[in-house]
Amino acid sequence: MKLIVDRIGCERGGRRVLGDVSLTLQAGQGIALRGPNGVGKSTLIRALCGLLPVTGRAELDGRKLGSDEWTDLIAYTGHRDAIKSVLTVGENLRFWAALHGGDANAALDRFDLMPIADRPAGLCSAGQKRRLGLARLVLSRRPLWLLDEPTVSLDAEHTRIFGDILSTHLDVGGLAIVATHIDLGLALRPHVLTPPSAAPEDASDPFLTGDYL
Repeated sequence: MKLIVDRIGCERGGRRVLGDVSLTLQAGQGIALRGPNGVGKSTLIRALCGLLPVTGRAELDGRKLGSDEWTDLIAYTGHRDAIKSVLTVGENLRFWAALHGGDANAALDRFDLMPIADRPAGLCSAGQKRRLGLARLVLSRRPLWLLDEPTVSLDAEHTRIFGDILSTHLDVGGLAIVATHIDLGLALRPHVLTPPSAAPEDASDPFLTGDYL
């Protein structure tokens, strides 16, 4: 399993928000995206999920970014926990388990959610909702994990548990790209993003040259 990201870039509202990013991952490797707020870490994660139009290319074992085959190989966790608030914690996990073919009880146990399995998800604390959202990763059999600030709202103990789960994923040959500001205690290769270069002004544009006056 090999991931190739070759000069991936992105524009939003006519402004370049992600410079040309290139990186390579082999099975069992992970990357920690670094850089100040607004540099494009979340944008890169979302772009690799196929949620944003991009320039450049990315391939995972020959499956191209944007294809159904690519989507079938990724698991994404973003700022939202993607839970159904009217369902209980256990019902949420059983729904995801039916999709992924995993063991809902194992996922509940792994993230210490069994004691609140019958609680409506909408009544959970921010940390409990985050653990519920991350518990889907235990069910996922997708090789590439794309994780955007996954430990937000987690306490120290559950941050450690998440680190163990991510470590196990890598140990069995998985890949991961993680946007994070904290040290997870794992051998994740740092990849520092820098602000994209400003696009050169178009000298023929009268609104930039002042010729419209």
